[in-house]
Amino acid sequence: MAYEMTEERRAELVRLSEQIGVPFHRLSLLDEALTHSSYTNESKNCMPHNERLEFLGDAVLELASSTYLYERFPDCSEGELTKMRASLVQSETLARLARGLELGSHLLLGRGELLGGGADRQNNLENAFEAVIGAVYLDGGWETARDYVARQFATEVLSVKRSHVSRDYKTTLQEHIQQKRHESISYELIGESGPDHDKRFTTRVLIGGESMGEGTGRSKKEAEQQAAAEALSHLKRR
Repeated sequence: MAYEMTEERRAELVRLSEQIGVPFHRLSLLDEALTHSSYTNESKNCMPHNERLEFLGDAVLELASSTYLYERFPDCSEGELTKMRASLVQSETLARLARGLELGSHLLLGRGELLGGGADRQNNLENAFEAVIGAVYLDGGWETARDYVARQFATEVLSVKRSHVSRDYKTTLQEHIQQKRHESISYELIGESGPDHDKRFTTRVLIGGESMGEGTGRSKKEAEQQAAAEALSHLKRR
């Protein structure tokens, strides 16, 4: 039996399209993006599920997020952009964005999947988020999809840049040394202070056996990051 969308479902999807800021010409694409395979398997209607749109949306997401980061951060290196993109498109982030759009409440799920909490399952939400991007692309074209992705990532990208670029001095130092000097890098703990509940660690970084910087932090990892930051500053002055 051919699948036919109900008026109730159509009205629901119109409200969702208004909420996400993308007017759909073909609501059937949005419906497909929010249809889980478990629902299709239990349905008597020949309706498609969202796995093909998810496949397409994944590719559109990678290009759109890469374009957004390239234009948004002209001073970042290829390595920094790669790290930011990886953080933006990871499963946890996409599921969180899907929850913000309440996509779970619009998912069509099979009875077992629904009773098992599938409407809030991370994998289902991530897949739905990507499938919606695929639907936006097919319905509105590249520019509409690119702008939609940019809007979704507008707030996420600020925290991503702080946590995965600005503070990752060790990776930046490693890349710098590999490109410029081809020398070994090692970190050495040179001091500990304070009580057990409030320790301070001091570490120095050695490049080719030469001490290039020291750092102090509440953990050895934080101390190493600070030492790497000092080494980068030292190298730039040379």
